[in-house]
Amino acid sequence: MPSASQTHNRLDQTTEEGQRRYAIRAGIEATLSQNVRAHGLRRSRYRGLKKTHVQHTALACNIARVADWLDAEPRTRRRATRFRTLCSAAA
Repeated sequence: MPSASQTHNRLDQTTEEGQRRYAIRAGIEATLSQNVRAHGLRRSRYRGLKKTHVQHTALACNIARVADWLDAEPRTRRRATRFRTLCSAAA
């Protein structure tokens, strides 16, 4: 028999807002899973809770920096190369 909190959570997931929140969580879970499988992040390189927390904080900062870098527009607008100009003209 499901507990009251399980029932509440299951009902919440049927609402539009609950589905939106779960979609965000699903994306985060996929990212964490990829890091565990591909990069061995299941184990910490340090011993102790304080040092492990520092490693996780640094990882989170690096992920945020990469996301910001990918979303940012280039600072300067570079001139199109001749190859790109040819490709654009051919299309």
